[in-house]
Amino acid sequence: MILLRHLTLSRGSRPLIEDTSLQIHTGWRVGLVGANGSGKSSLFALLRGELHAEAGDCEVPPGWTIASVSQETPALDQPAIEYVLDGDSELRNVEQALVQADRDHDGHALAEWHARLDSIGGYAARARAASLLAGLGFTSADLERPVADFSGGWRMRLNLARALSSRADLMLLDEPTNHLDLDAVVWLERWLANWRGTLLLVSHDRDFLDGCVSHIAQIESRRITLYTGNYSAFEDQRAARLAVHQAMYEKQQREIAHMTGFVARFRAKASKARQAQSRLKALDRLERIAPAHVDAPFDFTFPPPERSPDPLLALEDATLGYPDRPVLEHVEMSLRPGARLGLLGPNGAGKSTLVKTIAGVLEPLSGSRTAGHGLEIGYFAQHQLEQLRPDESPLQHLVRAERLTRELDLRSYLGSFDFRGPMADAPTGTFSGGEKSRLALALIVRQRPNLLLLDEPTNHLDLEMRHALMRALAEYEGSLVLVSHDRALLRTVCDGFLLVADGGATEFPGDVDDYLEWLTERRARADSAAPGAPVLLDREARRAQRESAGADRQARLARRRPLAREATALEREVEALETEKRDLEARLADTSFYSAGNLAEVQATTRRCTEIGRRLEQAESRWLELQAELEAIGEA
Repeated sequence: MILLRHLTLSRGSRPLIEDTSLQIHTGWRVGLVGANGSGKSSLFALLRGELHAEAGDCEVPPGWTIASVSQETPALDQPAIEYVLDGDSELRNVEQALVQADRDHDGHALAEWHARLDSIGGYAARARAASLLAGLGFTSADLERPVADFSGGWRMRLNLARALSSRADLMLLDEPTNHLDLDAVVWLERWLANWRGTLLLVSHDRDFLDGCVSHIAQIESRRITLYTGNYSAFEDQRAARLAVHQAMYEKQQREIAHMTGFVARFRAKASKARQAQSRLKALDRLERIAPAHVDAPFDFTFPPPERSPDPLLALEDATLGYPDRPVLEHVEMSLRPGARLGLLGPNGAGKSTLVKTIAGVLEPLSGSRTAGHGLEIGYFAQHQLEQLRPDESPLQHLVRAERLTRELDLRSYLGSFDFRGPMADAPTGTFSGGEKSRLALALIVRQRPNLLLLDEPTNHLDLEMRHALMRALAEYEGSLVLVSHDRALLRTVCDGFLLVADGGATEFPGDVDDYLEWLTERRARADSAAPGAPVLLDREARRAQRESAGADRQARLARRRPLAREATALEREVEALETEKRDLEARLADTSFYSAGNLAEVQATTRRCTEIGRRLEQAESRWLELQAELEAIGEA
């Protein structure tokens, strides 16, 4: 087992862990959580022998092989699969011994080494490596490609596959999902859940932690506390401990009351029904997990947009991509106020291309993109972090955009994103990836967009910031399009999903769990066709599939458009009727209205109020019927 005894660990002059003792038994899968900068990566460096403790002991069983994911990948001409196989040092040693025995013409040694190769499963090593690469999203054609041909994100996947291929006793994984799509995240989660070694895992994905760890070790206040169970169990246990603090409990209750009030006001209003349902989903999660996060340093909300055109944006028969490489064809999309859309699909299928086109960064190759008058887009993508001015502070970034706003107000706003005191004045060039992501989100929130486009917004964010973002998005009254491999975020904030796959973008009729089932079936079909290889459709099959899907979309759109127009008209009618009904009820509730002695006016007002109520009931009933018909068309 791993034993920490009265351990004190520092980085430079800054203490991270003080006088902590901990036991991790063989075979445990431990999720290591804590705020950014709390010492998680430093603890990994200690276990690898790259750092030394200031005091106390760190004992790892002698002879253990430790694997971790390298952060650097040289631009090698070596084929990808050979690079991955290099992670299995025992296999490579046996292979070298076989070559040497053959050179020496030593038949006895050859027999012994072949027996050893068989005992470690060496003859199946290449198939295992191919399976690892397929699980992480590589195609069969990628196996022989040189490492140098891959981009940075794909090289990180190669490093992860190399670590997984090792015969490690202890595996240290630090944010392994950051460069993965949802398909690969789910595959890795299942692989780790079945792995028999000892695992220490740093991740800010709660669903991923829930699926593959048996314990949680939390670094907080320079101590490590061990909890039994997955991340949800940790939240429950920590919540029970924190709930005894009345002030924290009251803060949680205020959050719940705020969201409950929104639902109570709007759940019966047709035009707000989908948003109310979204708040109900968020409230269900908030009531369970919020107590474990009540001491989080983040507390921000998205202000409501000033106005929203209807539709916000439309794509009609659009081909998206690049002049030399079309990515998606026959895309039809109409984003309306209140839309909360999640994009699902394999990595490289075109989700980011679709988001860039919606944002106006890319123009359609054919077809049209029509933006509504008054559309205000807030676009978050990882490349935008590079656009932050490294020599300017968070405060300077805000002052540049709002020169007339009081500095005190700007500092208060930055504080809600945990940029307090010196952090608000520090140059952003010194910030971590998580801190840059927080600042980029803060700048976007400040713009009051009516359409949020978020492409993997949680990369580099810790669990507390993810929770704060999830809560803020659940209460956001504008529209959003989200790409994320964080299943908790997708479940909480999205009301509908679009499947981006095989050259097209079509409405997905289910939820995140249905998509995971779809992925499982897709992988099963791929495995039955060619074990270890992803699904690869030939060009003609993809074309036929797109043409069939395009014809089906056109037919559904022809049925959908008149129903959608009627639903939109009904929403406007309902809003007008509700406004008139409130005015009439206010007049009837005013005692001075009766004292005026105008009996005919009182009777007329009463009749009108009754008539408005009847028409309102009919309109809402018809709106619900239309929504059911529209959903049925979407599922067809």
